[in-house]
Amino acid sequence: QVQLVESGGGLVQAGGSLRLSCTASGPTFSRYAMGWFRQAPGKERQFVAAISRSGSITVYADSVKGRFTITRDNAKNTIYLDMNTLKPEDTAVYYCAADRDTLTTTRQPINYDYWGQGTQVTVSS
Repeated sequence: QVQLVESGGGLVQAGGSLRLSCTASGPTFSRYAMGWFRQAPGKERQFVAAISRSGSITVYADSVKGRFTITRDNAKNTIYLDMNTLKPEDTAVYYCAADRDTLTTTRQPINYDYWGQGTQVTVSS
């Protein structure tokens, strides 16, 4: 069982930056591919970014490519999402998730086994 706790959300003006963190419990963090998703009110959960177990492979949604960066520190059981040039349409609850089976990365929420409780990101115009 893995427990995930996100932090770092908040209110920021358009064009600003935020760094989200997601810390996992347990000694086997490096065995999980990890991902970030987001969900805006009235919308489906949307893939944002994913990172492989070692951190050598990363993938991004087209809507955030070039603005967001996903990284991980396996020694700290933590992944990060650096978000720059934020836009009002980035407003959502952001969730991190852990996938124990995928060897590289996956964009599909159904493939993830564990989810955090989410952190709110609000971008004002």
